[in-house]
Amino acid sequence: MSYVPENALIIQSDRSVLLEVHSSRAEAARAAIAPFAELIKSPEHIHTYQISPLSIWNARAAGMPVADMIAALREHAKYPMPEAVAQEIEALGSRYGLTVIERENGHLLLKMADLPLAELLSRNQDVFEYLGDRRSDLVFEVDAAHRGVLKQALLVAGYPAEDLAGYVEGDALEFQLRSVDQFGAFFWLRDYQKEAAEAFYQAGSVRGGSGVIVLPCGAGKTMVGLAAMAAVQENTLVLTSSLTSVRQWKRELLDKTTLPEDAISEYSGQTKQTGPVTLATYQILSYRSSKDGGFPHFQLFKARSWGLIIYDEVHLLPAPIFRITAELQARRRLGLTATLIREDGKEGDVFALIGPKRYDVPWRELEGQGFIAAAECTEIRVPQDSDRQMEYALADKRYQFRIAAENPRKYDVVRSLLQREAGHRILIIGEYLDQLKHIAQLTGLPTVTGKTSQRERDQLYEQFRSGAISGLILSRVGNFALDLPDADVLIQVSGKYGSRQEEAQRLGRILRPKVDGHSAQFYTLVSLRTCEEEFARHRQLFLAEQGYSYRIEIMADLAPTP
Repeated sequence: MSYVPENALIIQSDRSVLLEVHSSRAEAARAAIAPFAELIKSPEHIHTYQISPLSIWNARAAGMPVADMIAALREHAKYPMPEAVAQEIEALGSRYGLTVIERENGHLLLKMADLPLAELLSRNQDVFEYLGDRRSDLVFEVDAAHRGVLKQALLVAGYPAEDLAGYVEGDALEFQLRSVDQFGAFFWLRDYQKEAAEAFYQAGSVRGGSGVIVLPCGAGKTMVGLAAMAAVQENTLVLTSSLTSVRQWKRELLDKTTLPEDAISEYSGQTKQTGPVTLATYQILSYRSSKDGGFPHFQLFKARSWGLIIYDEVHLLPAPIFRITAELQARRRLGLTATLIREDGKEGDVFALIGPKRYDVPWRELEGQGFIAAAECTEIRVPQDSDRQMEYALADKRYQFRIAAENPRKYDVVRSLLQREAGHRILIIGEYLDQLKHIAQLTGLPTVTGKTSQRERDQLYEQFRSGAISGLILSRVGNFALDLPDADVLIQVSGKYGSRQEEAQRLGRILRPKVDGHSAQFYTLVSLRTCEEEFARHRQLFLAEQGYSYRIEIMADLAPTP
């Protein structure tokens, strides 16, 4: 193959793939490689994808043949593809399915492709401990309780299992999605929401029923969950990040489905009931009375015959939930998230225990279609006064970040931004409670923290939605699952070190489409000449990869008016 100037891809020997955005064939190329290549960066002109073992195995688990991956790259390559890349994709892709988990006559079996592989893996210490009796040279019995941890061990060993053991049926739950909601407005699933639900369920086949849907904040991941429930039609357990999110799921279930209110139960610190649809938080399930104690609320997983378990904000899964999920492989499992980034690097566990990524849409693509709001990101660098800069210089390294994060000059910037954005619906969010308390005193805006009762939170959120108050100050509780669609300005005064996940979630608080189509504004305040600058650069990586850029302003440009 020779040089093809109109093609959009440049394939490099390190398995990175560059996509020229302005090529006439860019969209076709992106669609062709998206199933098996992870988007790493998407700034203005050149997008970078990476082909990794996990991305290849994700595609194989979703049913994509290796030959189709190689053909897609060859078809859209501007220059000849390095042969080593094709060979590596072939080698990695062919590993998927060399181990298969199946169910025969009520028994769970692990089948190996050949004797050398069977010997290799049966001698792998991590794999061996989950193998039962050896039925033949290539077949091992597996305890049903070990189905998940065996899949984890096989993934680490480099031979991910194709799990065809299927799912047990849960208790039936008959309901429909409404065409008109409770307020008389027409309701229908967007095309990408239907496609996501179908990609997960796969018409009830054993190759469907487990996996992760990745959609931007504000794009309606809950609607995908409702569509999956409607497809499965069985008792469902929904796990989510907060009691606020529990209440939002309940509102959407009552508004968008024919389920009666008595079919939906809440299992939380306030009430512990179960029903055909049960909504619970990760926090209550992860609770234990002592560090070495058991998890008393894990009984919820066995309280009913669940046909589907939905993990909202699946990237947040705490270790105990991972552990119990390893035992729940016989249940259909759906993960919902805006980003699969985990700062602990546990993306492989999400793949092994929840399932492969089934559907993904770039943020800017949905923005271009009007399904999420456009956003302008601004980083404001705030100098410290000389005394505080000296305090920072002399401080122990572990305290420097907090000194920088709580820079008192940020208060002046907040006041200036409130003047600049007067008339808009504003959220101020930060990491440190003393800092937020001081901002509340300066601005008169109400504050929501972890200590705010759920009743008071709900009241404040409703006042914000109704326009009775124009702004809210939020601690880390504001990172997730806030249904405040009119919020269009977010001021981030401090954050959790270099968390890309948190940066993405906070931007997501203001991405619901605006009635008049105007852009949202996302401000991040960063102390100049401190480690906070380095952490900010790392925090912004995911959004930069999605195509967002940060404009830089200096505090001197923002002096408040008297």
